[in-house]
Amino acid sequence: MSEVYHERAHGRVNLIGEHTDYNGGWVLPTAIPQFTEVRLTKESGNSAHVTSSGNRDFTYTLGLEKKTGTWIDYLQGGTKFLSEKGRISGFHANIHSTMPEGSGLSSSAALEISFLKALRKAFQIDLNDVDLALMGQRIENEFVGARVGIMDQMAVRLAKNGEALFLDTKNLSFERITLPLDVMDLIVINSGLSHQLSAADGGYNQRRAQCEEACALLGIKELREIDLTTLKSKTLPPILARRAHHVVSENERVHAAVKALKEKDLHTLGKLFVESHRSMRDDYEVSIPQIDRLVDLCLLDSGCYGARLTGGGFGGSIVAITKKDHGKRVSKKVIEQYLKETGLSATSLV
Repeated sequence: MSEVYHERAHGRVNLIGEHTDYNGGWVLPTAIPQFTEVRLTKESGNSAHVTSSGNRDFTYTLGLEKKTGTWIDYLQGGTKFLSEKGRISGFHANIHSTMPEGSGLSSSAALEISFLKALRKAFQIDLNDVDLALMGQRIENEFVGARVGIMDQMAVRLAKNGEALFLDTKNLSFERITLPLDVMDLIVINSGLSHQLSAADGGYNQRRAQCEEACALLGIKELREIDLTTLKSKTLPPILARRAHHVVSENERVHAAVKALKEKDLHTLGKLFVESHRSMRDDYEVSIPQIDRLVDLCLLDSGCYGARLTGGGFGGSIVAITKKDHGKRVSKKVIEQYLKETGLSATSLV
């Protein structure tokens, strides 16, 4: 009987630090219970046979990977790039996931990393965890066509339950910050509206291009190199000024959030969440009305310290912090009111 190589990767929720990673900035994600797992067995030949829940079945030839515009591209990119590091022969991989796709919680990164880990083990390829994370980002950038930063792959590989991963995305150094779950609840609500970072409108890639254009005009390589005071003294076209303002101010919010977590200052942390959401909504323009409403409904409850859009935007999920033992009540109340107002079924994930 063939050996089964079993690997799992959990999703993540980013507490704060959105759209900063591809600008060389700082992020603060934490792990969530939902996961993707891969069970892989080696087979003769050079065919990759992939099955998953929902009766999805796909076969492709190793060495002849070709973009399809579907979820299988995350796996095709994996075999294409991993084969540069070691020989991969035929296999069957079964994928199982408890993560909702397009929820802004790194479902694609969890798929990439669990698959790469299984391949690494099965074919004894010498790559460390950071190498795998960088390869996951390369899959997205070069094969799928989404110009994402490194946060998701690093968080999926390194983040732990009960801790926030304070990550410098430029040099990949990180610090683990204990979440003060003795005095707060963390809730994540999926809006029921899936986002697609590589969608035809190119919203995500467009934002990255705008940041690069702002850097060129400012004479810097990355927006992490400038502070808010200096930025305000510069003249940029209005739309680029707004994009840069979000990124630069968001970096400052990440550092302030780390301090607030360490001091268990939940009022300040909640205020930072609210400021971050407003910045994503107004300066970066990646929120949508339904997400805004979920945030507002959370903030109407006195038990909630703060709430914000999490993930790339254009749909997905929100993250919020509440007083201890108020999370379930707030989440239930918000979801019920959201359904009444929008007809959409949101779900509580954490």
